[in-house]
Amino acid sequence: MENYEFYCPTKILFGRGMENRVGEEAARYAKRVLIVYGSDRIKRSGLFDTVAGSLEDAGVKWFELGGVKANPRDDLVYEGIEICRKNKIEFVLGVGGGSVIDTTKAIGYGVEYDGDFMDLYLGKAAPVSCLKIGAVLTIPGAGSESSNGSVITSLSEGLKRSCDTDLARPVFAVMNPELTVTVPMYHTLAGAFDAIAHAMERYFTNSAYVDFGDRMAEGIMRSMMKYMKLIKTDPENYDYRAEIMWGCKAAQDDFIGVGREQCWESHLLQRDIGSVCMDSSHGAGLAVVVPHWMRHVYKVNLPRFAQWANRVMDVEVNTSDLEATALEGIERLAAFIREVGLPTTMRELGVKSADDIQVIADKAYPDGSGTLGGFSHMTREDFVEILTAAY
Repeated sequence: MENYEFYCPTKILFGRGMENRVGEEAARYAKRVLIVYGSDRIKRSGLFDTVAGSLEDAGVKWFELGGVKANPRDDLVYEGIEICRKNKIEFVLGVGGGSVIDTTKAIGYGVEYDGDFMDLYLGKAAPVSCLKIGAVLTIPGAGSESSNGSVITSLSEGLKRSCDTDLARPVFAVMNPELTVTVPMYHTLAGAFDAIAHAMERYFTNSAYVDFGDRMAEGIMRSMMKYMKLIKTDPENYDYRAEIMWGCKAAQDDFIGVGREQCWESHLLQRDIGSVCMDSSHGAGLAVVVPHWMRHVYKVNLPRFAQWANRVMDVEVNTSDLEATALEGIERLAAFIREVGLPTTMRELGVKSADDIQVIADKAYPDGSGTLGGFSHMTREDFVEILTAAY
């Protein structure tokens, strides 16, 4: 195991009705709160009124900012920063999924930064402070409710980039599986696959003696696959949704990443698809690229891929042909993705031509060279080959 620093201070309020405690939790930190959300779905469902009422009962004045979209964009963040500064807001509460919570974090950074907040995402500066953040999760998947990460797309630069510091880790997160019932099945499944990919980004490593983390990551992957199938048969089942919600959180709070070099190559492949096809789902994009990435890199650490195929995909190990074992596992994963109805090609995400792949690669490799990721260390040539195979 490698030396590692683990920190995850987010207080989790899990279960039915926990959204009613938002006010008492937020009041510990502030008297003026900005509620950030996506569509009016949370108003039609009554969730917005519940959250706002809880804040009012706790003596907290609230303001609102709606309109967050998939692959969250910087224009709404600028608007949120202005609202916070104008109204002396001290706390930002995201009510939604990963895009909403990422936007919330970016606003928190931006209010405290004396300059363009996108500097922090484009690597031009490092954040030194952030407003306190809270979350009410309605779409599980990204794990942003307890992670240190956030991703924002710069409309002027056409780049989707991350800022990952513990300054923006939410101080509390409400996780009520009931709130996810109205989420369309496609997005429920895409979110769960995002959790599988998060587990994979830790699992596929070249670090040795990380079996404890392996076993937990394997459990998350197997559990997500099980409940992705079950939720399709009974979409309103609370227990199925609870399993998915908790699994998505556990896959991304980094406990399973302790002591190991991490991969993140699938996410880097998907990242700039989101800046070209801005309405595409992050989790759905991962469902497209992951099997193709696996086929491209499995020989880098064949024993690990064979272990994954055996422990996660139930492939019997062929000790005389580990390659066959690994490839069978990859094919079973691809078949699972097709079975649950997630996309399998770049065209389904909105990528119109091979020219788009070159644009995506140019964004990922602005200097045209170098490597990405911590497993195979992808070159630009690798990157293009994988996305072309996925096209």
